Amino acid sequence: MTHANLLGPEPTHLPERTEAEAAMDSGTDPAEVAAEYPDFSEAWAALAHNAFEAGETVAAYAYARTGYHRGLDQLRRAGWKGFGPVPWSHRPNQGFLRSLAVLAKAAGRIGESEEYERCTKFLADSDPAAAAATGLS
Repeated sequence: MTHANLLGPEPTHLPERTEAEAAMDSGTDPAEVAAEYPDFSEAWAALAHNAFEAGETVAAYAYARTGYHRGLDQLRRAGWKGFGPVPWSHRPNQGFLRSLAVLAKAAGRIGESEEYERCTKFLADSDPAAAAATGLS
């Protein structure tokens, strides 16, 4: 017998994307993966991270926002109601969470302090492990 979480909603787990994940794991350029699987947040998150690390803040912001919105669409289809856990430990969730983290970092770098705060809080509320893993804890 299983018991429902009495303190809040159950964690949301995005569906597995084995072909897209395999392409990323094999070293395929994230731009190629995003072109083949445009709703795959992990590819957009990689593009955002790479751009951010290269000092291309506006490109990072745009890539991250794309990954974030694609992930939000999928979270909603998976039953997420706008709040509740999105576990970092579930790989399909990581693309969304990484996109959210780079969006926060890029927003901070361009002076969008309200967006930085909103994204940082959203990431920590989703899963504190995500905030730690992405350097936003």
